[in-house]
Amino acid sequence: MKNITIDFKVKTKIINRLLEKENIKKVKKRTFLDKLTFAKKEFADVYFHTGSIKKEDIEKIENAKKIIVNSNKQKSELIKQQVDKSKIEIIYPSIDAEYKKPKEVKKQFCEEFNLDTNTMFVFFTAQNFKNSGSKEFINIVNNLNFKNLKAIVAGDKKEISGLRFQLSKEGLDEKILFFTDYNDLNRLFLVADIFVLPTHTKAFAKNILRAMFFKCAVFVPSTCASSEIVDVFATMMMPSDGSAAFKIDALLGRKEDLKHIKKQNRITAQEFTIDKNLEKIELILQSV
Repeated sequence: MKNITIDFKVKTKIINRLLEKENIKKVKKRTFLDKLTFAKKEFADVYFHTGSIKKEDIEKIENAKKIIVNSNKQKSELIKQQVDKSKIEIIYPSIDAEYKKPKEVKKQFCEEFNLDTNTMFVFFTAQNFKNSGSKEFINIVNNLNFKNLKAIVAGDKKEISGLRFQLSKEGLDEKILFFTDYNDLNRLFLVADIFVLPTHTKAFAKNILRAMFFKCAVFVPSTCASSEIVDVFATMMMPSDGSAAFKIDALLGRKEDLKHIKKQNRITAQEFTIDKNLEKIELILQSV
């Protein structure tokens, strides 16, 4: 097996799995002594690039034989910087979670919160509520007409407290179940019928992939890289897309269509498990 060096900005589970292989090593970090003796800089064969292009990234990108990014949007950003597009490969983020049958989880959840088992759930969670579109999500919920509906919002104590304070005068508390620092978000994804993320962030939002894996329909703006793996119906023109509530209402009222979309989303998401993504990366490494 050919020895290959890699470098990365973020150490993910998939990077850890790669580094377990005998022939794959992280490129040696340049030491202070190396700088003093003007030793030649070492660059990785394969560079995993994420986020914006910073000054320290440029040399790594220029000297790598292959650059792996997590979306077409990120590839386009590199091409704008005159990076050879033949060097750039796309591997979407990986999903690593245990799947359970949503029907059973939803039944238990409804019993726990004394809700009709036919209740439909629209879900929102994020680390940064403002940038991820919490205000837009609440506006969507406020415009939904479907009767047997509950919204679920999960986040940390600060985010939830801030949002509840904003909503105190709007009388929406009855429509929303709030979960503060909830330690089993996967359960909420399994309960949800539709996950809505009206994010202002362009980077790939892994929660969209997570929702799809747990058999949710999803809605996300076209400006977010996650929109690359969803169908056109699920794509919002912008975070404040006025048609989103209409589409969600229509989908909630068409059970067979919703069931089909959920099933297709899970099939799509299963292409991005860690094992599947490792297979794709190994093919790339073979070409280095």
